[in-house]
Amino acid sequence: MNNEAKHIDLIIEGCKSGERRAQEQLYMYFYDAMMNLCLRYTKSEADAGDVLNAGFLRIFKSIHQFDAAKASMYTWVRTIVTNCCLYHLKAKQKKIDTYELNDAADSLYVQPAVDLKISDQEILDLVRGLPPATQAVFNLYVIDGYDHKEIATLLEISEGTSKWHLSDARKKLKHQLLEKQANTSE
Repeated sequence: MNNEAKHIDLIIEGCKSGERRAQEQLYMYFYDAMMNLCLRYTKSEADAGDVLNAGFLRIFKSIHQFDAAKASMYTWVRTIVTNCCLYHLKAKQKKIDTYELNDAADSLYVQPAVDLKISDQEILDLVRGLPPATQAVFNLYVIDGYDHKEIATLLEISEGTSKWHLSDARKKLKHQLLEKQANTSE
Protein backbone atom coordinates (compact mmCIF):
# COMPACT_ATOMS: atom_id res chain seq x y z
CA MET A 1 0.00 0.00 0.00
CA ASN A 2 1.45 3.38 -0.99
CA ASN A 3 1.69 6.42 1.28
CA GLU A 4 -1.28 8.19 -0.31
CA ALA A 5 -3.52 5.15 0.19
CA LYS A 6 -2.40 4.92 3.83
CA HIS A 7 -3.11 8.62 4.28
CA ILE A 8 -6.64 8.23 2.84
CA ASP A 9 -7.24 5.21 5.08
CA LEU A 10 -6.25 7.30 8.12
CA ILE A 11 -8.58 10.10 7.02
CA ILE A 12 -11.44 7.61 6.54
CA GLU A 13 -10.86 6.13 10.00
CA GLY A 14 -10.81 9.64 11.46
CA CYS A 15 -14.09 10.43 9.73
CA LYS A 16 -15.63 7.24 11.07
CA SER A 17 -14.62 8.42 14.55
CA GLY A 18 -16.26 11.79 13.90
CA GLU A 19 -13.01 13.77 13.92
CA ARG A 20 -13.58 17.24 12.44
CA ARG A 21 -10.01 17.54 11.19
CA ALA A 22 -10.32 14.27 9.24
CA GLN A 23 -13.63 15.43 7.76
CA GLU A 24 -12.01 18.66 6.66
CA GLN A 25 -9.13 16.74 5.08
CA LEU A 26 -11.52 14.45 3.19
CA TYR A 27 -13.52 17.45 1.99
CA MET A 28 -10.40 19.25 0.78
CA TYR A 29 -9.00 16.10 -0.84
CA PHE A 30 -12.07 15.67 -3.07
CA TYR A 31 -13.15 19.32 -3.31
CA ASP A 32 -11.90 20.18 -6.81
CA ALA A 33 -13.19 17.06 -8.54
CA MET A 34 -16.57 17.08 -6.79
CA MET A 35 -17.08 20.83 -7.22
CA ASN A 36 -16.47 20.43 -10.95
CA LEU A 37 -19.03 17.64 -10.98
CA CYS A 38 -21.58 19.83 -9.17
CA LEU A 39 -20.93 22.76 -11.50
CA ARG A 40 -21.97 20.58 -14.46
CA TYR A 41 -25.36 19.85 -12.91
CA THR A 42 -26.28 23.21 -11.43
CA LYS A 43 -27.02 26.68 -12.77
CA SER A 44 -24.69 28.64 -10.49
CA GLU A 45 -21.62 28.31 -8.31
CA ALA A 46 -23.78 28.98 -5.25
CA ASP A 47 -26.06 26.05 -6.13
CA ALA A 48 -23.01 23.88 -6.84
CA GLY A 49 -21.59 24.73 -3.41
CA ASP A 50 -24.91 23.91 -1.74
CA VAL A 51 -25.11 20.55 -3.52
CA LEU A 52 -21.48 19.78 -2.72
CA ASN A 53 -22.00 20.52 0.96
CA ALA A 54 -25.18 18.42 1.03
CA GLY A 55 -23.21 15.60 -0.57
CA PHE A 56 -20.43 15.78 1.99
CA LEU A 57 -22.95 15.92 4.83
CA ARG A 58 -24.41 12.68 3.47
CA ILE A 59 -20.89 11.25 3.09
CA PHE A 60 -19.98 12.03 6.70
CA LYS A 61 -23.26 10.61 8.01
CA SER A 62 -22.82 7.36 6.09
CA ILE A 63 -19.02 6.99 6.13
CA HIS A 64 -19.37 3.84 8.24
CA GLN A 65 -21.03 2.18 5.21
CA PHE A 66 -17.98 2.70 2.98
CA ASP A 67 -16.43 -0.61 1.97
CA ALA A 68 -13.07 -0.42 0.18
CA ALA A 69 -13.63 -3.96 -1.11
CA LYS A 70 -16.64 -2.76 -3.14
CA ALA A 71 -15.38 0.55 -4.52
CA SER A 72 -12.63 3.11 -4.18
CA MET A 73 -13.23 6.10 -1.96
CA TYR A 74 -13.31 8.33 -5.04
CA THR A 75 -16.02 6.20 -6.68
CA TRP A 76 -18.06 6.10 -3.47
CA VAL A 77 -17.83 9.87 -2.95
CA ARG A 78 -18.58 10.57 -6.62
CA THR A 79 -21.67 8.37 -6.54
CA ILE A 80 -23.07 10.16 -3.50
CA VAL A 81 -22.34 13.62 -4.92
CA THR A 82 -23.86 12.67 -8.30
CA ASN A 83 -27.00 11.48 -6.52
CA CYS A 84 -27.16 14.79 -4.64
CA CYS A 85 -26.90 16.62 -7.96
CA LEU A 86 -29.75 14.57 -9.37
CA TYR A 87 -31.84 15.15 -6.24
CA HIS A 88 -31.19 18.89 -6.62
CA LEU A 89 -32.38 18.77 -10.24
CA LYS A 90 -35.48 16.79 -9.32
CA ALA A 91 -36.32 19.30 -6.62
CA LYS A 92 -35.98 22.16 -9.12
CA GLN A 93 -37.91 20.35 -11.81
CA LYS A 94 -41.34 19.38 -10.53
CA LYS A 95 -42.50 17.83 -13.71
CA ILE A 96 -40.53 16.44 -16.63
CA ASP A 97 -42.42 16.49 -19.90
CA THR A 98 -42.50 13.12 -21.58
CA TYR A 99 -41.53 12.81 -25.23
CA GLU A 100 -40.92 9.61 -27.12
CA LEU A 101 -38.59 9.53 -30.11
CA ASN A 102 -37.26 6.73 -32.19
CA ASP A 103 -33.62 5.72 -31.98
CA ALA A 104 -32.74 7.70 -35.11
CA ALA A 105 -33.22 10.97 -33.21
CA ASP A 106 -30.49 9.87 -30.83
CA SER A 107 -27.75 10.53 -33.35
CA LEU A 108 -27.28 14.17 -34.20
CA TYR A 109 -23.98 15.03 -35.79
CA VAL A 110 -22.40 18.35 -34.93
CA GLN A 111 -19.81 19.51 -37.47
CA PRO A 112 -16.63 20.34 -35.58
CA ALA A 113 -15.58 23.95 -35.86
CA VAL A 114 -11.81 24.02 -35.91
CA ASP A 115 -11.63 27.79 -35.98
CA LEU A 116 -14.06 28.27 -33.08
CA LYS A 117 -12.12 29.16 -29.99
CA ILE A 118 -14.23 28.52 -26.93
CA SER A 119 -13.10 28.24 -23.34
CA ASP A 120 -14.03 25.53 -20.86
CA GLN A 121 -16.02 28.14 -18.93
CA GLU A 122 -18.01 29.08 -22.05
CA ILE A 123 -18.83 25.42 -22.68
CA LEU A 124 -19.89 25.01 -19.06
CA ASP A 125 -22.10 28.10 -19.38
CA LEU A 126 -23.73 26.66 -22.52
CA VAL A 127 -24.46 23.37 -20.75
CA ARG A 128 -25.75 25.25 -17.69
CA GLY A 129 -28.15 27.10 -19.98
CA LEU A 130 -29.98 23.90 -20.84
CA PRO A 131 -33.26 23.11 -19.07
CA PRO A 132 -32.57 21.10 -15.86
CA ALA A 133 -33.75 17.68 -17.07
CA THR A 134 -32.01 18.10 -20.42
CA GLN A 135 -28.82 19.22 -18.66
CA ALA A 136 -28.95 16.20 -16.35
CA VAL A 137 -29.38 13.72 -19.21
CA PHE A 138 -26.60 15.39 -21.24
CA ASN A 139 -24.19 15.26 -18.29
CA LEU A 140 -25.05 11.68 -17.36
CA TYR A 141 -24.78 10.41 -20.94
CA VAL A 142 -21.96 12.45 -22.47
CA ILE A 143 -19.73 13.20 -19.50
CA ASP A 144 -20.44 10.48 -16.95
CA GLY A 145 -20.94 7.62 -19.44
CA TYR A 146 -24.34 6.31 -18.33
CA ASP A 147 -26.55 4.65 -20.94
CA HIS A 148 -30.19 5.58 -21.51
CA LYS A 149 -31.50 2.67 -19.46
CA GLU A 150 -29.41 3.74 -16.45
CA ILE A 151 -30.42 7.38 -16.90
CA ALA A 152 -34.08 6.40 -17.11
CA THR A 153 -33.75 4.58 -13.80
CA LEU A 154 -31.85 7.40 -12.08
CA LEU A 155 -34.23 10.14 -13.23
CA GLU A 156 -37.38 8.01 -13.13
CA ILE A 157 -38.20 8.66 -16.80
CA SER A 158 -38.54 6.41 -19.83
CA GLU A 159 -35.58 5.54 -22.05
CA GLY A 160 -37.31 7.39 -24.89
CA THR A 161 -37.54 10.53 -22.78
CA SER A 162 -33.86 10.23 -21.96
CA LYS A 163 -33.08 9.97 -25.67
CA TRP A 164 -35.27 12.98 -26.40
CA HIS A 165 -33.48 15.08 -23.78
CA LEU A 166 -30.08 14.10 -25.20
CA SER A 167 -31.22 14.95 -28.72
CA ASP A 168 -32.66 18.26 -27.49
CA ALA A 169 -29.40 19.10 -25.68
CA ARG A 170 -27.36 18.38 -28.79
CA LYS A 171 -29.65 20.51 -30.96
CA LYS A 172 -29.57 23.43 -28.55
CA LEU A 173 -25.81 23.24 -28.04
CA LYS A 174 -25.24 22.94 -31.79
CA HIS A 175 -27.40 26.00 -32.40
CA GLN A 176 -25.57 27.99 -29.73
CA LEU A 177 -22.14 26.94 -31.06
CA LEU A 178 -23.08 27.83 -34.64
CA GLU A 179 -24.39 31.18 -33.42
CA LYS A 180 -21.15 31.78 -31.50
CA GLN A 181 -19.12 30.79 -34.57
CA ALA A 182 -21.11 33.18 -36.77
CA ASN A 183 -20.54 35.99 -34.27
CA THR A 184 -16.78 35.37 -34.15
CA SER A 185 -16.54 35.14 -37.96
CA GLU A 186 -17.89 38.65 -38.43
